[in-house]
Amino acid sequence: MTDIKLGALCWNQYTDWASLEAAGVRAERLGFDSLWTWDHVYPIVGSSDGPMFEGWLTLAAWAKVTSRVRIGLMVGANPYREPALVAKMATTLDHISGGRAVLGIGSAWFDGEAAAFGFAFGESPAERLRWLGEALPVIRGMLHGETPSAAGPRYATREVMNLPAPVQANLPILIGGGGEKVTLKLVAQYADACNLYGPIDDMIRKEAILVQHCETVGRDPATIERTTGRGPTIIRSTREEAQRVATEILARNGGSQLQPTHAVGTAQDIIDLWAPFVRLGYRHLVVGLPSPYDEETMERLISEVKPALEAVG
Repeated sequence: MTDIKLGALCWNQYTDWASLEAAGVRAERLGFDSLWTWDHVYPIVGSSDGPMFEGWLTLAAWAKVTSRVRIGLMVGANPYREPALVAKMATTLDHISGGRAVLGIGSAWFDGEAAAFGFAFGESPAERLRWLGEALPVIRGMLHGETPSAAGPRYATREVMNLPAPVQANLPILIGGGGEKVTLKLVAQYADACNLYGPIDDMIRKEAILVQHCETVGRDPATIERTTGRGPTIIRSTREEAQRVATEILARNGGSQLQPTHAVGTAQDIIDLWAPFVRLGYRHLVVGLPSPYDEETMERLISEVKPALEAVG
């Protein structure tokens, strides 16, 4: 038997607050291991001209109506906040939740929302990765009880304190993204968990590169939890019905459309689709759940898909 974790990534776009809050409560009640939402301020699937709730406040609210499930952003946008503030926010969430916070972070990509909100966004993805590389030592140091100083060029801190300390002795940092030269190297240097997404052949290559980076920096790869995002998922007893439901749900999300990469079908279809990732060692699967957070899908993920994946060798 293989231990499997399922995460519920409840989209915070095109929804109302009561439904989003209830989705978090349902995820815990059904037995999901982790609960996530996006760090975006405009919708990112379908039209960006629509409603969107802010991620950190969503997590804080979920923390007060749940008691077991781990909570985090998939993933925080590093340029949107100073790294010392991010460490403080994650620490506060850890106290609100009783030690269940995960600090998810990445370099960010949505220049449209950044321009609209006036966030500094850099000139290129490479520059944002350099910013992330500056931010992570500050964040990790603060979470580990240090008083890190930084002198730029992007971020500056001066013996910054983080009191009270997190509830968790090691509040985990999860880095999202699969960039092979920089992002996966940052995972090897600073992360407790990674999150990769893509077809299995790409994941096999990236896994090998991550292991190489770990060897270069003297890190045991086994100390990094492997998680993978699996996109929007809908389960029904027939493929045709699953496709019908998925099409309707996605249309409600800014007119988005069903894609071949989406996990839509019977429970056995989803098991067959995800089993190769489990065999590769990615045993924490984070499932995309668009509003209105289909209850049948959530139930069958726990009752049918998870047990079958745990039996995968």
